[in-house]
Amino acid sequence: MALLNKAELEQFCAALQAAYPDPKCELVWENPWQLMMAIILSAQSTDKNVNRITPELFKAVPTPQKAVELGEDGVRPFVKSINYFNNKTRSIVALAQKLLDKYDGKIPTDFDTLTTLPGIGRKTASVFLNVAYHKPYIGVDTHVFRLANRLKLCTGKTPAEVQEKLEKSIPEKYKAGFALALVLLGRYICQARKQKCEECPIYKVCQAEEKK
Repeated sequence: MALLNKAELEQFCAALQAAYPDPKCELVWENPWQLMMAIILSAQSTDKNVNRITPELFKAVPTPQKAVELGEDGVRPFVKSINYFNNKTRSIVALAQKLLDKYDGKIPTDFDTLTTLPGIGRKTASVFLNVAYHKPYIGVDTHVFRLANRLKLCTGKTPAEVQEKLEKSIPEKYKAGFALALVLLGRYICQARKQKCEECPIYKVCQAEEKK
């Protein structure tokens, strides 16, 4: 499969930015701690499902201190309807403890530091920094992974491989909004089973093999 060349990639990024000039993460949050919990819960789940449970979770667990006080048994009931809730509960409480022990209860804003914390890998750290602080990281979820390959942005067998390639190839001026825009495109237009090409805002620059 021939990938987009440098000029074609520039055209693609410009079209994507024009279509989604101010893309927003669809997780609902009000502060960094809420956002981090929501991102952890969103792994292998949907933003819609996460948003359904977080209002009560945020009330019960407003701070890392409260998460530690409640412990896993206290946090678990608020997330038990989410996939892999036991592991996610464990990650939230362990993260809260580490934040209290080393960072005065505050979430670091340095990528390398974030990835040393419980429950936070490259994707979670990238999404957090991108959404919370508009830093130019490209978090690769299922939509970004699928579209990167489908739209010939890059090839990769794992999200980590795709992330590394995209962060090297996407021009810096487009990075901050790139992943969020691609998520919206993949969620509502360029879906896994049904591509709504007739509604696609970047149709003219699309080079997908299955383009209608």
